Amino acid sequence: MLAVLQRVSEARVIVDGETIGEIGRGLLALVCAERGDTPAEADKLLAKILKLRIFGDEAGKMNRSVQDLGGGLLIVSQFTLAADTTGGNRPSFTNAADPQSGKMLYEHLVERARAAHPVVQTGRFAADMKVQLINDGPVTLPLRVAPAI
Repeated sequence: MLAVLQRVSEARVIVDGETIGEIGRGLLALVCAERGDTPAEADKLLAKILKLRIFGDEAGKMNRSVQDLGGGLLIVSQFTLAADTTGGNRPSFTNAADPQSGKMLYEHLVERARAAHPVVQTGRFAADMKVQLINDGPVTLPLRVAPAI
């Protein structure tokens, strides 16, 4: 599975003019399931997201996680993270999981996140979403969790 994490002061997702997910300080996690991913990869990705130390401590060092802060987590599905742009000017998305598998893995990730963290908001799978954020830092990190071999 893939993710792009953005440390935010605030973020929201809007669908059809309605805010459906919103957080204050925390992480915006854009997530993508790839072909062959399983719930095990979703669990590993979530563990990394929750424990990644990218928030400043008292000395200003990146030493605290979103869990340490009790910050918000806004999880948004984004299949375009699986884009292959090596073969020309039009991206290929053949590496992305099929919609049924992608939705199942996204919902699994969200369910586990809600069980593990107090503030979890989401986008809507396969919807035309507008994402607004104030990137704090800016801090933006790509994550990839490979299948166990």
